[in-house]
Order: sequence, then C-alpha cells, then structure tokens
Amino acid sequence: MTTPAVPDAAPEAPALAATRRHALKLGLLGLAMSGTPALAGGERGFTHCVASGEPGPDQVLLWTRYASADETALKWELAEDAGFTRIVVQGDAAASPASDCCARAWAKGLKPGTWYFYRFVAPDGEKSPVGRTRTLPAGKVDRFRIAVFSCSNHGFGWFNAYGHAAEAGDFDLVLHLGDYFYEYPTGTYPSAKEGLAERLVPGAETVTLAQYRERFATYRRDPDLQRLHQLYPVISMWDDHEVANDAWKGGAENHQSDSEGPYAARVAVAEQAYREWLPVSEAYWAQYEIGKLATLFRLETRHVARDKPLDLGDVMKGKSGAELEAALTAFRDQTWRDPARSLLGAEQEGWLASGLKGSRKAGKPWQVLAQQIIMGQFGMGDAIVEGMTDKVPKDLRARIRTAHRAQKSGIPYAMDMWSGYPAARERVYRAALEADANLLVLAGDSHNAWAFDHRLGKERVGVEMAGQSVTSPGFEHYVGWIRPDALARDVMGASPDLKWCDTSQRGYLAVELTPKSATGEWRFLTTVRQRGTALAGVKRMTVLAGQKRFSA
Repeated sequence: MTTPAVPDAAPEAPALAATRRHALKLGLLGLAMSGTPALAGGERGFTHCVASGEPGPDQVLLWTRYASADETALKWELAEDAGFTRIVVQGDAAASPASDCCARAWAKGLKPGTWYFYRFVAPDGEKSPVGRTRTLPAGKVDRFRIAVFSCSNHGFGWFNAYGHAAEAGDFDLVLHLGDYFYEYPTGTYPSAKEGLAERLVPGAETVTLAQYRERFATYRRDPDLQRLHQLYPVISMWDDHEVANDAWKGGAENHQSDSEGPYAARVAVAEQAYREWLPVSEAYWAQYEIGKLATLFRLETRHVARDKPLDLGDVMKGKSGAELEAALTAFRDQTWRDPARSLLGAEQEGWLASGLKGSRKAGKPWQVLAQQIIMGQFGMGDAIVEGMTDKVPKDLRARIRTAHRAQKSGIPYAMDMWSGYPAARERVYRAALEADANLLVLAGDSHNAWAFDHRLGKERVGVEMAGQSVTSPGFEHYVGWIRPDALARDVMGASPDLKWCDTSQRGYLAVELTPKSATGEWRFLTTVRQRGTALAGVKRMTVLAGQKRFSA
C-alpha cells in the first residue's frame, strides 16, 4: 500500500490490542467479550475500545465510549507514533449519557495518505486503548486496498472475517455495507437451534432507542469487531436490519405500527443510535476522493427514497392460465418498469451523476459505488425447482415456484434488489455512460458472493463485486436439497451477466485498486461456528481499467 513514510507496509499495529493467542492480555486491556449490558453492574470508563471513520485527505472522525452517570469531558490526542512522542493535534470531546456515553471528535489539519495513532484521556488520567487510522491519499496513488464487509449476525457465529482482516493488516480502508447488526428478538433468526448458544443476543426486538443502543453495545463488545475498528478507518452505511427487515421509506416487513408505533419514529431512534455508536457523518450520502486513483460514492438505498418493494405473490395470487399470463405481462410492462419508482430519489441521482462526471473529468480511472444491495440481475434455473420435495417447507416451496414462474415471463424474482427497480437502475447506468465512468459496484445484503458484468443494451457500463456475509447464512441454509456447486451452475446458466458466484461460504471481500486494474479477492473462512481465522480458500477476479468487464 502507498504510505509516504513506509512505502510497502503499514506501521506496526497498536500493542494495546493483542492477537487472539493472548487472551489474558486482551481481557486486561478491556477488549474481551462481555455479556453484560451497558452501564450494568456499575460499568464505568472506556468500555468499547476506539474507532475512526469518515476519512479524508486531511481529516478523520474519532470515536470512543466512556461510561459514566454524568457527562465527562475527555481529551483526545492524535500522533505520528504509537508512543505519542510526536502529537500532531489534540482536542476535547464530551461523553454524555444523552448520547449513550459515546464521544466523537474530528481530527483535522492532517497530512494525506498518512497513518496516525490516537487515544482518549479521561479527567482522572485513564487512557483508552490506542487506535490506528489513516487519511485518504492525494495525488498519484499506485495501490489502494479496501476490506468490504456486510451482514454480521452475532447469533449465527463468530466474526472471524473481522479477525482475519485485522490480522492480515494489508488494508488502507474498511467498508461496511450494512446489516452491521440484526434487530430480531432472542430465538428469531437465528432460532435457538440454529444459533450458537454462547453467541445468541439476549433481548426483545429493537424498537426503542434504548433497545437499539443495547444491541450496538452487545455487538461492539465482540473482540474481533473492536480490533477491526481499532486498526482501520471504517466507512459505514446502514442496510435494512439496522432498523427492520426489508426496510423502505415508509415501512418494513417486520414493523407493525399498531403495536410498535409510527415507523418514522422507529427510523429516527435507529438512526440516532447508529450515529452515536459509529464514527459516521450526518450525511445520508457522500463521496470520498482516493487521490487521482478513484472516487468512492457512498449511496443510501433504504430510508430516504426507496419505494415499497413489489410483491410477485400479490400479482399471481388466485390466477392461472391466460389470466395469470395477462397479469404478469401487465406487471412486467407497466408496474415493474414504472419510471416513477425509485431507490435513490431525484436529489441523490443528480448528485451521483454530477459526481461521476467530475471524477472522470479529473482523470480518475475508477468510480466506485459503495452501496447495500445487488445491482446485477440473476435468474433461477430449473434444477432448484425440480429438486424440491415435500420435506421443503411449504411457504418456501411456494416462493420458489412463484419466482420461477414469473421468470418465464421475463420478470426477475429479486424485487428487493436493484432488479426490482429497473428504471432507477437504468438511470444510474445512463449517468455512468454519459460520464464515461469506469463503474465498480460494491454490494452486500445477499449473504453470498457474486461477480457481474453490467450492460445497458449492448453498451458496457462496468462490473460488480458483491461480497458474502460475515456470518449470516446464504443459499446453503435454505436450499439444502441441491449441492452448492450445482446451484451455482444452475444460477449462472440463467444469468447471462453473472460471471461467477459462490452460494455457501462466509467471509469478506478484499478489493485492490491500481491505475490499471481493479481486483476482487473473495476470502472464505473455514468456519464461523468456532473462533478462528483459517481460510478455506480465495477467489480472485480482475477488471482492467476501461474494459468495463471482467477479464477472462
């Protein structure tokens, strides 16, 4: 990675967070797992390590949590060395019960492309663990590496993907594309049978501010997640589960207004807790300049403008024969293609189009869309349907058959992804083509790994790298009657622009950008059921600058 002081390596990680082999030391440093809720049992002091985010060429946002019954005035320091003999900038931050004792502070006036160390200091002299962060580079950049994560369900297993990325130490930046936590009550996704007993999150469904805060506090006690935040600046965005499943601008699949109150109120407290517990800005969308190499656009596809997802079951219910075919044709040609349906909204679409043009005008070879959901379109072959038996749950059989039938009429089944909003997707494609952008789309949400070429008609638009989940189960959890390799062949055979997929493994995506190429390396962990960072394998795919398709 490109670092002015150390060209080929990052500075040594802070000694205050040890490797997993030093469990005793980890516990003494306040990084061990704890199942107690926030402020329980007289909890006091620095409870959740440190974190940084929102990097720019001259600034970064710092975060910590200091538990106390009263507001506490903290000092923070940012230095060029882990021993803090060369402090660059320092300031004040307040940890108040009004913000769940979370404290944030902007460190500004920094040098681009530089690693720094930071810490917080309490009035009594107690010091937080030391964090390491990095500003974005300026000017020429030979290489930039990003770790991409999504879909981290505490109950399904250990966050080994976070642990591996922290141990690898070969990144300049971390992206979390959403589903940072899950809102379900104990025993629901995962059920007690599906989950690991020692990882099941106690509590009811998150609806109130206190419940969202408690869920963050629980997840942020995970030592691998703490370590990741401690070592790298993280650009975060929410998906649906930071509020409720299948969220859109007016509601969610598992929000019931009659018993849980107005949906807008739930979104407001969920967003408040999110911004308290993570080093994120107030902006719903933003762009980040990676020197002359790339512009990274952080999109918002959930709370602001997303229209309610369409339901194929409603279209097909009670119909058969000619009536069914007529209903599907009308749905395909009218409702599904309705140009008024939106994911981003007019304001964000205009901002993105302008940003794409500006990035290309500046001569940057890569325009990266960091967003939540899959933009490519994939289909379903016959094998998955033919292999179903009566042992498959009835509701799952019905959903699969509905999707398979709709596909025969030219309708994709993933209505919650970009494929459910084709006019909105086409507007993004056209904006990219008009800007002559080299589009690299990053996505999470699906729990599986995908690589797509993107086209509008016969024109190439770019590629997509969609990463697998940290722990949340994928296709293998639901369609166990078909082998993962056979399922991959089945899906690829029905998806012309899908170049590769993996439907059964957990892990994360490592992306390397250079002026000439962008390479995705899907890193698959051996397991999430026990703690450990051994890899089962990797898959690499590359797109050359200007080619707008994956290399053969």
